[in-house]
Amino acid sequence: MPPVRGVRSSLVLAGVALIATCYGFARFAYGLFAPRFTDEFDLSTRLAGVVGGGGYVGYCLAIGLSTVLTSRWGPRPVAVLAGAVATAGIALVALAPSALVLAAGVLVAGSSTGLASPPLAGAVARWVAEGVRDTAQTVVNAGTGFGVLVSGPVALALFDSWRLAWGLFAVLTALVTVWVARAIPAGGQVVRADEDAPGLLAPGAVRLGLAALALGLASIAVWTFGQEVVRTASGVGWLAPVVWTVIGGAGIAGAFAGPAVDRLGVRTSWTLLMVLLAAGTAGLAAGAAVPVAVLVAAAVFGGAYIALSGVLLVWATRTFSSRPARGVGLAFFMIAVGQAAGAPLVGLAADLTSLPVVCHLSALVALAGAGVRGPGRTVRTAAA
Repeated sequence: MPPVRGVRSSLVLAGVALIATCYGFARFAYGLFAPRFTDEFDLSTRLAGVVGGGGYVGYCLAIGLSTVLTSRWGPRPVAVLAGAVATAGIALVALAPSALVLAAGVLVAGSSTGLASPPLAGAVARWVAEGVRDTAQTVVNAGTGFGVLVSGPVALALFDSWRLAWGLFAVLTALVTVWVARAIPAGGQVVRADEDAPGLLAPGAVRLGLAALALGLASIAVWTFGQEVVRTASGVGWLAPVVWTVIGGAGIAGAFAGPAVDRLGVRTSWTLLMVLLAAGTAGLAAGAAVPVAVLVAAAVFGGAYIALSGVLLVWATRTFSSRPARGVGLAFFMIAVGQAAGAPLVGLAADLTSLPVVCHLSALVALAGAGVRGPGRTVRTAAA
């Protein structure tokens, strides 16, 4: 089936919705409800970090599988599988009778994000016209912001009734899965039997992986413990969910990462945004007791994070132009490796020091990651 000329709006919108539910609900909502889970299941900060890291471990395991399956099956069945796994994991969290079952639910739910990104990147690359492809990729990627934006008010209204909140997330995710099954065209397989070689040595692949790893490490403190930092420092019950909502709302600005890369180039965009991520992370810890300050920091963090993942997505699809799902798989796998390794580390560091100190250390990691040299305006591509 040849690529469709023009933007398939139904595909893009369904992709936004799938990313919103898989990332905003199944993956990052754990951090939103982490204080409630800590109380409900009597978790230490260290154990809460380990449980939160389970979602990222699941992601790491799933994304390699997703990359292979997308090539063999085509985007639609793998995207539907991502929605089904997200629904199952979220439902398991909602019904969890113990910390062990909670951890299992978080791992299953987090796996859905690894399944979701490669098929959606592949679908956009195949069925969206080249002139608007980068923008479509980053619009879909910005679905994370929409998901976080929705989950914040839900948590504010249903924080004490967290099982009801997660049950609602499961229902919404199931509905989105049906939509995805209808919106993504059939077909799109891109490999032959002899195309199973790893093919990860394309020019720029190592730097792409290092950059993604730095983003994962630098962001995990806020995603896992940002709510706890704000709640502890401010003593204001409503502020932490509002901060989360602001992170999601600002993250929608990540939809503009594609045009930004076209104008500034990957290298400049990456450096500037990593500096902003560092500023938002440190500012959230330093200003946690001051509502205006922490809301500004949250907006900076949310916008920078989603835009950075969008920059990586564009970087990956250009570097692996003939196998975009593989390039996205590499980039997002390395983000998850950083987050999976970082979640228990920040929990341990918080036990030894404090959560604000951990946030400042994460900001330093972001500044170091800003030094990873992205490609210039001329991007050399290679088949995977």
